[in-house]
Amino acid sequence: MSRVLVTGSAGFIGGYVVEELLRRGHEVVGIDNLSKYGPVRRSYDSHPAYRLVQGDVRDVQLLSKVLSGCDQFIAGAAMIGGISYFHAYAYDLLATNERIIAASCDAAIDAHRSGTLQKVTYLSSSMVFESTTTWPSREGDERRCAPPLSSYGFQKLAVEYFAHAAWEQHRLPYTIIRPFNCVGVGEGRALGDVEVMSGNVKLAMSHVVPDLVQKVLRGQDPLHILGDGEQIRHYTYGGDLARGIVTAMEHPAALNEDFNLSTATSTTVLELAEKIWRRVRGADAPFRYVSDEPFEHDVQRRVPSIEKAKRVLGFEATTSLDAMLDEVIPWIEHAISAGAI
Repeated sequence: MSRVLVTGSAGFIGGYVVEELLRRGHEVVGIDNLSKYGPVRRSYDSHPAYRLVQGDVRDVQLLSKVLSGCDQFIAGAAMIGGISYFHAYAYDLLATNERIIAASCDAAIDAHRSGTLQKVTYLSSSMVFESTTTWPSREGDERRCAPPLSSYGFQKLAVEYFAHAAWEQHRLPYTIIRPFNCVGVGEGRALGDVEVMSGNVKLAMSHVVPDLVQKVLRGQDPLHILGDGEQIRHYTYGGDLARGIVTAMEHPAALNEDFNLSTATSTTVLELAEKIWRRVRGADAPFRYVSDEPFEHDVQRRVPSIEKAKRVLGFEATTSLDAMLDEVIPWIEHAISAGAI
């Protein structure tokens, strides 16, 4: 098995990825500066094949040191959050993430040239398709449609350009992964000094599912929804995404390729909100909601083509939204009680 470096290993998707790597028998080195949630406890913290390095991935010297002896590199570190996060930290998302990806590529180029590193698997985002006017979004459309308008989407597109450029000039092999709307457990309240309110509830500045769940659990009535609720998303379980990411890392046919990883099911925000409402309040509880002014970069339709991942990798995201909510709602209820959200 390989030794794999995972940057952002203490993050939301990173936690699922580390679990999947360890399950498959890989040795994992994680690095994270714990800047988003602070210290977090993971089930694999004491696993004999896992080592966490607390540090800043913008430090090329540190990255080069931890990459030594690694066969694979999953570049997942980034400032990331939901739609409110995009606006509260528009400059930081661009500047910080550019420094992260540049340092990651610098260290990886050197490690590939002089060591055992075989490939970098880059985590991009469905937001590279932010400005598309055609659906479903297929691999390659990110270069045919207009560039993203949000600083976050623009920077994630830049991640893909870094991957292509590092291959073109330095022959650093790559795979690009675009997760769509990850849902799961492990998110706390993001650290930071900016408060974003939705009605009478402070958003966790994370993602739509945990924010809707916490608002319903806290008794918000009517429920506040950003925009008209007709925004279309493909909510994808974190465990499924991790399985796809690690499969793409391992698969020889993924070399120098890009993949959308997502469930095949479209769900509107309003459908999601009512589903959460009925699970928490009961099937007969009248569903009441109000529409708040949407954020500027709240994409109305985010619909992926998943044919390539299925055909090349044999990957399909199979967890239903109902199964995700079975796991997420009790976890968030506990997190609220513990003061974590």
